[in-house]
Amino acid sequence: MTARSYIPRPTEHAALRAACRSARPLPAVPALMAALLVANERGDREAVTLCAHRVVRAAAPTEVGE
Repeated sequence: MTARSYIPRPTEHAALRAACRSARPLPAVPALMAALLVANERGDREAVTLCAHRVVRAAAPTEVGE
């Protein structure tokens, strides 16, 4: 069996760049608040921080901190 090396296709790079540039829709604020409550109940501090930041980003129509 011959070994094949990975050959990236030009369309893969273009798709990755486009995905990085496009805005990803955030879940609704009530869903994020529910996730925040669950993370808080479980004592997961990293998830609490992540959910709290996502709530702020979803609630604010413009970029926060700019």
